[in-house]
Amino acid sequence: MTVKKKQIIECDVIDVAFGGKGLAKIDGFAVFIDQTVTGDRVAARIIRKKRNYAEAVVQELLTPSPWRVDPPCPYSGYCGGCKWQFIDYPHQLELKRRHVAESLEHIALMGGTPVHPTLPSELVFGYRNKMEFSCSDRRWLMPQEMGSDADIGFALGLHVPGTFHKVLDTRACLLQPEAGNRMLDAVRTFMRASDLPVYGLRSHEGFWRFLMLRHSVAHDQWLVNIVTASEDREALMPLADRIMDGFPEVVSVVNNITARRSGVAVGEREIHLAGKPVLTDRIGGFEFEISANSFFQTNTRGAQKLYETVGRYAALDGYEQVLDLYCGTGTIAICLAKQAGEVIGLELVESAVGDARKNCRMNGIDNCRFVLGDIKDTLETIDAAPDLLVIDPPRAGMHKDVVKQVLRLGPAKIVYVSCNPATLARDILELKEVYDVKEVQPVDMFPHTFHIESVARLIKKGSA
Repeated sequence: MTVKKKQIIECDVIDVAFGGKGLAKIDGFAVFIDQTVTGDRVAARIIRKKRNYAEAVVQELLTPSPWRVDPPCPYSGYCGGCKWQFIDYPHQLELKRRHVAESLEHIALMGGTPVHPTLPSELVFGYRNKMEFSCSDRRWLMPQEMGSDADIGFALGLHVPGTFHKVLDTRACLLQPEAGNRMLDAVRTFMRASDLPVYGLRSHEGFWRFLMLRHSVAHDQWLVNIVTASEDREALMPLADRIMDGFPEVVSVVNNITARRSGVAVGEREIHLAGKPVLTDRIGGFEFEISANSFFQTNTRGAQKLYETVGRYAALDGYEQVLDLYCGTGTIAICLAKQAGEVIGLELVESAVGDARKNCRMNGIDNCRFVLGDIKDTLETIDAAPDLLVIDPPRAGMHKDVVKQVLRLGPAKIVYVSCNPATLARDILELKEVYDVKEVQPVDMFPHTFHIESVARLIKKGSA
């Protein structure tokens, strides 16, 4: 059979590929089908045809997979927040483990590496400590709303997958604690009644841009960040007062201001409106300050499991020198500090280094220091031979020059923390002539998505 665009085909889903889409084969030709799982039989419409594969969407679910469940969220399948709600959670965990193992096998060319069962998230809903909701002057309607008299002139919510301008008016997101949904509703009501317009994602005109909610799990407190296109304290103070009066768990309200057109909820400057300027949260007995724009793992309980795994794989005796690449705000460095002689963190982002130093002072840590700059440059200045290298790069993995520097330093142990199995495997391919990968532990930080964190333990060949 020749697969053609707009064609509707009946097929069986035989696997779920990395990226979260189901895989079917039509006479050996790969077809990736969104919102499907192994065991589904579907009628699917081809929406995109390439030389080696095609993409399709479900027209009709003919026979459901045994791993299908009814998603509790009414936006499931239409919202980009979490696309795997329809898959049974234990099967999500196994899919994620397989994606890590298959990346190592096919990209790093390392079959048989021990990849342990995925550590589950303690909560599968209500686990996110940070949510960003976009404002829009045009609401994207759900299918059941088509043809109704629904108001389409306002939205505050999450985006339709793969789009910058299609925003659902999200009444509640199950990924955040329930108090966050009550705050979302209160802010929506205020914005709609305001004389100031919401931002147009095509026109780039308007005032209200984003609502960001941050939650401290340890203290059950909230920071509310209202992002606007310009400064207007007079317009914002009644909203700040309403939030502080209506939600005793809110300890901070701030206003970030940005005139940039990019759809990022980060301000060029910040105004403190009410309460404290920051939150604090706790991981592993350590307190961390969190401002509106700080980086902090979005699943606090999951981060605890992740860092416990890092500590176990590090296996420090109390005297070692540790080099922490891409150290961010110093969370891993601080969690390892009491088991190490010295920890040196390297980080590109100046504000993150400032936060890292402040977090050390807060926790009484005096054996960590941080080096600001591009890691491919600053790593060259490190003369000492570290006993342990911790690597926690962004999704793109390590720069090739950083890989060369890692091999030059040649520590006996490496603990590699990855949020992308493909780039983890690519980097291990470059390291495997010198290092053995002893084991990999996936940690689920993002239930109902295909994203997976994993921790790899590497030992230099010939080391004791």
